[in-house]
Amino acid sequence: MLRIGILGVGYLGKIHINCIRQIKDFELIGFYDINSDISEKVSNELNIKAFKDIDELIDSVDVIDIVTSTTSHFQCAIKAIAKGKHIFIEKPVVATYEEACKLQEIASHTNSKIQVGHVERFNPAFIAADRFIENPTFIEVHRLAPYNVRGADVPVTLDMMIHDIDILLHIVNSKIKHISACGLPIVSKTPDITNARIEFENGAAANLTASRLSLKKIRKCRIYQPNGYIIIDYLQQIAEMVSITDNIDYKDPFAMIVNGVEGYDTPRQINFSKLDTIKNNAIETELRCFYNSIVTDSIPIVNLDDGLKAFNIAITINNLVQNFIVNN
Repeated sequence: MLRIGILGVGYLGKIHINCIRQIKDFELIGFYDINSDISEKVSNELNIKAFKDIDELIDSVDVIDIVTSTTSHFQCAIKAIAKGKHIFIEKPVVATYEEACKLQEIASHTNSKIQVGHVERFNPAFIAADRFIENPTFIEVHRLAPYNVRGADVPVTLDMMIHDIDILLHIVNSKIKHISACGLPIVSKTPDITNARIEFENGAAANLTASRLSLKKIRKCRIYQPNGYIIIDYLQQIAEMVSITDNIDYKDPFAMIVNGVEGYDTPRQINFSKLDTIKNNAIETELRCFYNSIVTDSIPIVNLDDGLKAFNIAITINNLVQNFIVNN
């Protein structure tokens, strides 16, 4: 059993507490939060020990779960690494490019396991779709949400789009050739809506849109590839696939058979299928996977390099958006 402590018990921190309590292989020792009033309230509400000193908590555990504000991620991480602790750290992994470089250097000299909280990798819809993704050529993503002060301390690129950047880097096996982007700050002082186009050396391209000014939540991804495409609804945890084949099944009452397609002498069949998903709590699943990587001494599914690559691209996009704003 591994002893684990949590840094930060805001909205997401409390979710982590409840998830960790479902994992019998973790012993939840307690938490630390810089706000003493919140600490006392959460301690009483969830019946968990609140530590008054961050170092005391870190010294008491094997694993640190960092769910603080993004601006404090770096300092929390280097404190834990210095004491040889394994770290789960929410996305975005750090707040600045300079912190990303420093953290990568510090982490290269430790044996600590570090996993970054890109939770969509553990979404049942993505898990169901992942094995069917093959040579994607165009990816279109919309991640929209109503405005929420929580997360607005960073641009929408770092708060929301970074999830889709991580997925994109996971499914496209090619280096990035070119990025273009635009966006605007509307409510906050940082961009609240951003659109980015990412082109890869292998010819694949992606169009990502993230907004925290929508009237409703939308988290959908469409992945187009030879002979079909896949639709992922992260919010509803549904994955569907449309595939095209020349092998016609005339007995299938749901088959859509198309005749006279230009360039084809024979009919083509369009198949629609709903992929099997196994419902889960994605945060609990990623924490379980992190535990397994520690006890088996294996690389976490979303390791620090993954988190930093997604972060650096998100920073690049945000810089392009800032240039767009200045010039318009």
